[in-house]
Amino acid sequence: MKLLEDRILSDGEVIDGKILKVSNFLNHQIDVAFLDQLAQEWVRRFSGVKITKILTIESSGIAIGTSLARAFGVPLVFAKKHQTSNVNEDVYSAEIFSFTHGISYHVVVSKKYILPGDSVLLADDFLANGKALQGLIKICNEGGAQVVGAAIAIEKGFQNGGDELRKSGVKVESLAIIDKMDSDGIKFRD
Repeated sequence: MKLLEDRILSDGEVIDGKILKVSNFLNHQIDVAFLDQLAQEWVRRFSGVKITKILTIESSGIAIGTSLARAFGVPLVFAKKHQTSNVNEDVYSAEIFSFTHGISYHVVVSKKYILPGDSVLLADDFLANGKALQGLIKICNEGGAQVVGAAIAIEKGFQNGGDELRKSGVKVESLAIIDKMDSDGIKFRD
């Protein structure tokens, strides 16, 4: 999506050739109107697909998930990185490795919110190695819900997580796929 690619080029920053910082519009300071435009593109790409819930992981996925949930008219559920006192019921859980932070952590979702028969669209700001989405898929499978796809803002195509998920049958719709990024700049997939 040219709109997102242009914004990445104008406002993004590549750090050490591995990290793309888009904090000023996507995941620290949020350009809400911009996210609503992205959500409309996902509505187009998932047209005709039954979606009953959006599922993401706290915290960076929540803004994108909110725009998607509003656009599709369905609830947003987010996996919490820590089971807290306000999530004291039975939960589904998955262990996820964070590329950005270099650590593994457990995420939990109350069994009240992922139900048999749900048609779930996964959402996140970045897709790198695919571990976060694999964890969300595990949670949906445990709950008897069907994963109907994944809405991703930025995919690091050179890390192959998206390709592996597609091979496994997940419809991954990334609005910008980066094939290469280094000190010379960013190259998007055609």
